[in-house]
Amino acid sequence: MGALDGKVVVFTGAGAGIGRAAVARYVAEGAKVIGVDISPRVRELADEFPDSVIPIQADISTWAGNVSAVDAARDAWGRVDVFVGNAGITDGMVPLEDIPGADLSQAFEELFAVNVLAPTLGVRAALNDLVESRGCVILTGSFASSNAAGGGVLYTASKHAVLGLVRQLAYELAPDVRVNGIAPGVAATRLRGLSSLGQGTTDAVLDGTERALPLQEIADVDAYAGAFTMLASADGAAMTGSMITVDSGLGIRGIAKPGGRVGRNRT
Repeated sequence: MGALDGKVVVFTGAGAGIGRAAVARYVAEGAKVIGVDISPRVRELADEFPDSVIPIQADISTWAGNVSAVDAARDAWGRVDVFVGNAGITDGMVPLEDIPGADLSQAFEELFAVNVLAPTLGVRAALNDLVESRGCVILTGSFASSNAAGGGVLYTASKHAVLGLVRQLAYELAPDVRVNGIAPGVAATRLRGLSSLGQGTTDAVLDGTERALPLQEIADVDAYAGAFTMLASADGAAMTGSMITVDSGLGIRGIAKPGGRVGRNRT
C-alpha cells in the first residue's frame, strides 16, 4: 500500500528535474497524476507511466492553462486531491544594476508570471475540488525564499513571494486545505532563463558548488521526492503554512568552512 494510494494530483513543472522525479515517486506511491509543463518533454510521461500519468503541455502562467489541467483531472478521475505548483524559471542571478532599465518591466513580468502568478492561478483553478476533498497544496520555493544571493533580484523577490503565498493561503484555506512549500537549495537540474533578457536554459549547479555545502555533495533530484510525498500524504496531516528546507545544509553554512567536520580525516 502506497502513501498516496487513490490520490489525484495536478503537478506543474513535471517535465524535468525535481518535478519529474517527484511525479515518479508519486506514481510509485499509488497516485494518479496530471503532469503539466510548457515543454513537450512532458509528453514522455505518458510512455513512462501509461496507466498513472496524463501529460498536459500548457502555459500555466495563463488561466486557461490551469483550467485545462484541472479539467483533465476531473475528466479522468473525478476530482483533485493535491495541487503541486512546482514550475519555475530563473533570472540567471543577474543583479539589478546589470538589467537595462528599459528591459526591467518585461523581465519582471515574465519571471513573476511563472514563479508567482502561475501557482496562484493553479490553486484558484483547483480550489473547489481541493475544498471538497479536504486536500492539500504544495508550492516549490527556494533557498532564495528566505535568503539573499540565491538568485538575482527578480528571482529572489519571486521566491520570497512564494513563501508569502504559502503562509497566506494556509491561513485563508484552513481548515479545509493544507498549504505548504518545499525550499530546495542547490539541485542538479536545468532552469529556463528570461527570454526578455536573452537568456537560455542553464545548469543550476556551478562547478565546485559541492565544496561550499556542509554535506559536500549535490543531491540528485530524486532526493527531493520524499519531501513532496510526505506533504501530500497522511504523514503531513498536522502541517500547514510551513516551508520545508531541503538545501544540503546551505542555510547553516559556516564562515571558516562549510561544515564543522569538513576536511577532517575519516576512517
